Amino acid sequence: MKYECDICGWVYDPQEGDPDNGIAPGTPFEDLPEDWVCPVCGVETDQFTKLD
Repeated sequence: MKYECDICGWVYDPQEGDPDNGIAPGTPFEDLPEDWVCPVCGVETDQFTKLD
């Protein structure tokens, strides 16, 4: 399940993770660290919407 940033539109894809910020591929959105933020605009995970 992918999640889109409500602010800038960047999409978190669990299959890709966010390796540039220490998030390994295969990491579910729900398991992201509490201090993880959008790598583009810096908002927290509560500013993301689940995509169908």
